[in-house]
Amino acid sequence: MAKPNYQFEKRQRDLAKKRKQEEKRIQKLAAKAAGADTEGETADDTENDAPAPADQGGPSAP
Repeated sequence: MAKPNYQFEKRQRDLAKKRKQEEKRIQKLAAKAAGADTEGETADDTENDAPAPADQGGPSAP
């Protein structure tokens, strides 16, 4: 009986993982581009997208 080729199996798993990550990255870019297209129509709202800086609960000044 032939012995298992663990290196081949690991390489196949790694390739599948990379393929899946790349597909996910492409989907995120496509979603971001689609979202940017719809947001680009309202230029006035882009200034308010960033939240105002808030106190992080650090030591307060007396």
